[in-house]
Amino acid sequence: MYLKKLQLLNFKNYEEASLSLSPQINCFLGNNGQGKTNLLDAIYYLSFSKSFFNPIDSQLIRDEEAFMTLTGEFNRENEQEKIHIGLKKGQKKQVKRNKKVYEKIADHIGLIPLVMISPSDSLLIIEGSENRRKFLDLIISQYNRRYLDDLIQYNKALSQRNRLLKKFMEVRRFEEESLSIWDEQLINYGEPVFEARSQFIVEFLPLFQKYYQFISGNKEQVSLDYISQLNDASFSDNLLNSRDKDRRLTYTSTGIHKDDLGFNLGDKPLKKFGSQGQQKTFLLSLKLAQAEFLKDHKKNAPILLLDDIYDKLDEERVAKLMTVVQKDWFGQVFISDTHLDRLPSLFNELKVEFKAFAIEKGEVKDVK
Repeated sequence: MYLKKLQLLNFKNYEEASLSLSPQINCFLGNNGQGKTNLLDAIYYLSFSKSFFNPIDSQLIRDEEAFMTLTGEFNRENEQEKIHIGLKKGQKKQVKRNKKVYEKIADHIGLIPLVMISPSDSLLIIEGSENRRKFLDLIISQYNRRYLDDLIQYNKALSQRNRLLKKFMEVRRFEEESLSIWDEQLINYGEPVFEARSQFIVEFLPLFQKYYQFISGNKEQVSLDYISQLNDASFSDNLLNSRDKDRRLTYTSTGIHKDDLGFNLGDKPLKKFGSQGQQKTFLLSLKLAQAEFLKDHKKNAPILLLDDIYDKLDEERVAKLMTVVQKDWFGQVFISDTHLDRLPSLFNELKVEFKAFAIEKGEVKDVK
């Protein structure tokens, strides 16, 4: 899988841009604030139908413009795929595959496997469990179609159950039968999500540990723990045991929406005991393992986006990273950097095919 051509119209700071790309490595070069990361985000958007950085679609439209479009021409197993996304202010966005509109945008997820490595990955460590659940969901939904459907239905049922709990408080009357209806929905959709997450961790952990050992030079052991209330009791028992608590709180206090990932350095939490270098290596290993995992499950190498890697990684880790991304299980690579000659010099030295683009104020020029 690789992106042959990218076209942007009124996307973020781009009035209009068209790029013909290398199937191997592409470098976006320029000072901060010129639009390098916006190009990476456009590619991410074509894969997931949403921005990596901003959940509000209307804010992606260029200032004072009424609409934006993104178009990507992909080669997928020697077949051509054209993805077009259009968004007008005040209207629902439209996603087309080969000129045919998706009835459900969720059906698009997984067609273009992709992994993003960004300085904002640090949020996986320092922020709450929601960020780590999103990390799980983003990987699993790219190869397991049922997973995303179950997750969407679970969240709908969760919202209805919480609404009902609030209503009970307002009218000062509890209806056990009404609540049980939504309990059944949560169990029906939540248990397959739990099983998929559990199986994912079992398969993913050895890959992750392999990359950490390679990048760190076998300096320490790391692990991942899948933390879920369903590890200790059935979903139905959890809901029953927390019913009185939920009535007091007026929201659902147990379920897969409370799941988390534990990041461990040896037998201690990474957040408290990991150095900055260890945390960087941990995050990089997570993402590289994600790419190889998707390749194994999709039978198609994912596109890899690397945003300002020199900003967060030292020269030694960047060198290790460049060694890894040339392996067969990685597909097309996009890298941004503030130096105009650092990446071209590196890839010339490695004798790797690449294309470089200079980015300035939303304008793109090929670099020879």
